[in-house]
Amino acid sequence: MRLLLVEDDPSLSRSLKTDLERAGFAVDLAMDGQRGEFLGTTEIYDIVILDLGLPKISGLEVLRQWRRAGNHVPVIVLTARDAWHEKVDGFKAGADDYLGKPFHIEELLARIQALLNRLHGRIQPQLSGCGLTLDEDRQTVCLDDSREAELTAIEFRLLRYFMLHPGKLLTKTHLLEHIYESDSDPASNVIEVYINRLRGKLGKDLITTRRGQGYIFGEKI
Repeated sequence: MRLLLVEDDPSLSRSLKTDLERAGFAVDLAMDGQRGEFLGTTEIYDIVILDLGLPKISGLEVLRQWRRAGNHVPVIVLTARDAWHEKVDGFKAGADDYLGKPFHIEELLARIQALLNRLHGRIQPQLSGCGLTLDEDRQTVCLDDSREAELTAIEFRLLRYFMLHPGKLLTKTHLLEHIYESDSDPASNVIEVYINRLRGKLGKDLITTRRGQGYIFGEKI
């Protein structure tokens, strides 16, 4: 899944980007509000982590601009721990959640996961379906015959996205937009390569190819 991190503190942004990528997200980074607003308008993201105290354009104004434009991307705002008024203003502007600084990366990851669970209507903490259970902490998948398969970073991103959208026709372009950063330049056949790798680990029948259209995971549409 693809995430936008808008944070102007160089040390914090670097460490967060590393931690989020380690947790299985493709992460784009913006160091000011103007760049963040542009990326959030022109690119596709599953979630945004937005600091409110940004140069050029405040995070609050960035969020207002997105919402005025009809951009409903899920947003977790970062605020100073004691700035309760920023939390209130953030919610009024359209934030979905907030996290006060300083914070532990484990709490941020838990809030991201909880927000994504709500958006996808998940009740169980683990993502499961079609005879698979995905361990999002260890980035492995357990098959219904109790076999466990290890996943590479891209395999994990791709399988998680498929499992969150079972039965939906997903184009190659759509998948690329949700598993790679904006500055990546993957080969034209990279999706086919990783789908073939997943089929080798999980079985050939879980992912169906619709020629000229895309791919379907699990139940067919």
